[in-house]
Amino acid sequence: MKYGGAVVGGGLLAGCTGDSGSDGSGDNGGDGSSDSTTTEGTDTPEDTSYSVTISPIGTVEFEEVPNRVLAYNNHYVDMAVAYGHGEAIEAMGDNFYTGYYEQLPGIEFDPSTRVTVGHDDKEIIYQVDPDLILHDPTWYYVYSEYFDFGEDDVEEITENVAPYFGNRFSRAHTDTGIEDYEYYTAWELYAKVAQVFRETERLQKLKQVRDELVAHVESNLPPEEERPTVGLVVMNDWAEFSPYKIDNEGFGVSHYRPLGVRDVFAESDRTYESDGGTYDLEAMLELDPDVLIHNFGTGGFDERYQSMLELKDDSVGSELSAVQNDRLYGGGDSMQGPIWNLFQIEMAAKQIYPEQFGAFPTYNDDGTYDIPEDEQLFDRQRVADIINGDI
Repeated sequence: MKYGGAVVGGGLLAGCTGDSGSDGSGDNGGDGSSDSTTTEGTDTPEDTSYSVTISPIGTVEFEEVPNRVLAYNNHYVDMAVAYGHGEAIEAMGDNFYTGYYEQLPGIEFDPSTRVTVGHDDKEIIYQVDPDLILHDPTWYYVYSEYFDFGEDDVEEITENVAPYFGNRFSRAHTDTGIEDYEYYTAWELYAKVAQVFRETERLQKLKQVRDELVAHVESNLPPEEERPTVGLVVMNDWAEFSPYKIDNEGFGVSHYRPLGVRDVFAESDRTYESDGGTYDLEAMLELDPDVLIHNFGTGGFDERYQSMLELKDDSVGSELSAVQNDRLYGGGDSMQGPIWNLFQIEMAAKQIYPEQFGAFPTYNDDGTYDIPEDEQLFDRQRVADIINGDI
């Protein structure tokens, strides 16, 4: 792939730079302090250039911090907002949830003021003319049957518009067919993008909040034998469930990993990550999880999540323990940046262990939700201050 050495020009906004790291434990490393990849360059007036390396793209060189960015997926938008660079997002995908930001004092981000762009909309890319495209072009090659967009198009955009920067398949460690494709944890990937925006210190402070949140949750978990069984699913057609394994290496479930969940699909060979197998209602009844969480159900708007709620009115579905005990939830989004990750760890803790962490509230009509201040598991004002640069 021919993206190494591409140069990005943007507005002058140089900050701290650093590297990502991992302690090998999934998502506990990667605060931007140490890594095999280096960010080179200086912050002197004579030379503001620097470079950041990410798999599978390679090294991308930056003359200045990019200030016109196109991002297809939610987690890259959330990273930009987290680092105080939300205004750099010129174009993005649709269906972006802002309910988390509305809980942070003084933090605003309005998707309606950004250009909406599809994965292969070359015309919009030229129209927006970004400095950087936060996206992994491997996406086009792995799912080539869905896109009229190939390697020639990627090279054209890289040469004429801007370089790509991203790693998509760390979400579930999907096989890309690319030799030496490197998979990152959530916070390792966050560190890569923090280097791009030269905001490593902000990332480190946000990760401190995350680590304190995880420590609080882990220290208050009930004994394993007392924990409920959990099924993480997406409901496709009526009463057909696509299961997700909670204990997998991808960053898509990083908000569940610290919770010591008893995954009802732990021994299943029919999961999204394996062969895409599904369960019908009768098979789900045999597993009968205590808690049923719909992946991508944030805000309660997803039509598939709303279909899952209709199980209450079905003669077979109503026999599920999760239905009878009112333990059906709309869970977080796997495409999560650092802000979403904080809120979704809190969300999952409350949905799975309400006796320990307080019950997760019902969504308001606009998709927001309200947790009393004394039941919040992390300090909203502290997070807002970090985003605003008060670190």
